[in-house]
Amino acid sequence: MSNSVPARPTVHAPVSARMWWTALAVTAALLLLAYLVAFDQGAVSRSGMYLHELMHDGRHLLGVPCH
Repeated sequence: MSNSVPARPTVHAPVSARMWWTALAVTAALLLLAYLVAFDQGAVSRSGMYLHELMHDGRHLLGVPCH
């Protein structure tokens, strides 16, 4: 007979609702920023061309083809 010890089951720490909502908010903010940088051609930034030009320059910095 061998003296092997059975493996313990892995116990994961529970994820709190606050951590889940924080991760969701950060993900949504990053997706909005990615949309503005990669796809917005002035549809969201109607209050002037400053935001549009900033995002346009960001597209060039990241190498995203925009025109």
